[in-house]
Amino acid sequence: MQDHLDILFANEDEAKALFETESFDTVVEKLKAWGGIAAITVGFLLQASALGAGELAVVEPILVLELPLTLILAGWVFGSSAMGWREWLSTLAMTVGLAGLLYFLDPTAGRTDQVHVYVWIIGIGANLALVGVLWAWGRNGPAGRGGNQDGSSSHQAAVFGVAGGAAFGLTAALIKGMTSHFAQGWGAIFASWQLYALVATGALGMFLVQSALNAGRLIAAQPGLTLSDPIISILWGVLAFHEHVRGGLLPLLFAALSTVVMAGAVFALSRSPLLSEDSQDSSKRGHQGEASHAPVGLTPNPSPGGPAGACDGG
Repeated sequence: MQDHLDILFANEDEAKALFETESFDTVVEKLKAWGGIAAITVGFLLQASALGAGELAVVEPILVLELPLTLILAGWVFGSSAMGWREWLSTLAMTVGLAGLLYFLDPTAGRTDQVHVYVWIIGIGANLALVGVLWAWGRNGPAGRGGNQDGSSSHQAAVFGVAGGAAFGLTAALIKGMTSHFAQGWGAIFASWQLYALVATGALGMFLVQSALNAGRLIAAQPGLTLSDPIISILWGVLAFHEHVRGGLLPLLFAALSTVVMAGAVFALSRSPLLSEDSQDSSKRGHQGEASHAPVGLTPNPSPGGPAGACDGG
């Protein structure tokens, strides 16, 4: 992008003058951060709208499709390696497993506005207790010992990923509870305790996900994070919001089988080479190689007093 700025301005000094107080890379990083915040905000509003119109046991399982969609979007936007047969087969299996789970469970609407206070207290307490146990296990248990070893750090990342997904499942339940105030207007929404509780649990989930990524690689944290959220949400939907699911041995057996298929696809897809750090590094090296072979007219001349590589194309 620095190369294109030099084309727009008469010389390199004018291009750099656009960012007098901050480096170009700093501005780009800030734009990425604000773009991420905007995307999270839009995603939250869409999720709240979906939960207001549908059931927890339907909306949250669909979110597992974010994993293959992330790979597809990364290939289009960032120019990373295209998805191969492994990724496409895993995506197909995940879609079939999700469709089977929703078909055999066949969730129907519950009583959103009739969740008693004591149910909230018990449910939130149990959910937070699960998150706390997982956090303690990840920090002090077998998964948290010997963090220098790759195996241990991967286990720790996996445990923290499950904890983060469990926290997001609780957040989804609180969003569902907040939607019962939609008909009463914005005043009722901002007066509801669920709004402020979901902000806290959402922050907790983000902290746990960051802890998982700091502990190990994404491929270790992603499966637990992706699967625990819909599982916790389905439990909230059935036990707290009284959403109805299809009974009987065969429907439940096929729903469990569909869950296994979906889980296997998540594990396979999360271990895709496209999510590995090596793949990302190779992609970056490829882009740098392309930049080094750019036409002479589009390559800025380095300033005599600047550091080496300061004007490389970004």
